[in-house]
Amino acid sequence: MSDASAIDIAQPSPLSKPEKIIATVFRWTRILLMTTVWVSAGLFGFYILAFYASALYQGNLGRWNEVLPGLYDKTTQKATMGIGLHFAMGGIILILGSIQLIDAIRIKYLTFHRWVGRIYVVASILVAIGGLTFIVIKGTIGGPVMNVGFGLYGILMLVTAIETYRHAVAKNTATHRAWALRLYALAIGSWLYRMDYGFWFLLADKAGHNNTFTGPFDYVMAFFFYLPNLLVAEIFIRSQNTRKTSLWINLIFTIVLLSMTGFLLLGTYYFTKFYWGPAIVEWIF
Repeated sequence: MSDASAIDIAQPSPLSKPEKIIATVFRWTRILLMTTVWVSAGLFGFYILAFYASALYQGNLGRWNEVLPGLYDKTTQKATMGIGLHFAMGGIILILGSIQLIDAIRIKYLTFHRWVGRIYVVASILVAIGGLTFIVIKGTIGGPVMNVGFGLYGILMLVTAIETYRHAVAKNTATHRAWALRLYALAIGSWLYRMDYGFWFLLADKAGHNNTFTGPFDYVMAFFFYLPNLLVAEIFIRSQNTRKTSLWINLIFTIVLLSMTGFLLLGTYYFTKFYWGPAIVEWIF
């Protein structure tokens, strides 16, 4: 067989017109979703710093219990330190994580990308350690089920942060980006946790929820706020080469991602208007 024939056989078949259209729509859908997540998660990150971190700085930790009952207890100082670290670093990773995913910055300002990445990874590790410390010392308000769900979240965050850094140092670019995307999917978990509860309270009138977070919906949410994120991250990772994915799969992914974008846009508007925005404005001014 000639070299030319081998090359012809190795070349993938060209995309049909419907495949090109779906691939283009899917690409722009991903961009729209990432932009929405970037803006919304960034706003929530500033809210975390404005509400939780500022309360820590001002020595008024009782404010934490206004949003999450029983979070602050003056008799468990080590647990308070752990959750305080968790909140402070959480605000940072929500802001920095989105910056790391911007191709223009990563390509044009590689040194900046690397230094921000180091801060991001360290903050992610501290988020995990802080949260796990709180769970081990005090436990969550929701008891064993929430302890397991949130504990698994912390462990996944820790492992993913380490893998992201390890592959960056080894210059395994593709693998590093995949782990970085998984890390970001976990980082936005606390933001989606609030989003999901907000919509559930609005649409279902708090069905399955109680003040001790031991209702059926609360048990689902102990895992739901981060596991679907990882699934979406895997969709992104595996869809980088659309030639490897069928037209119908891309179409289904597009519909799913568009639905998620609409959900996030609506949630961001209401949360910013009634919760995040006022807290940020009060913090700044």
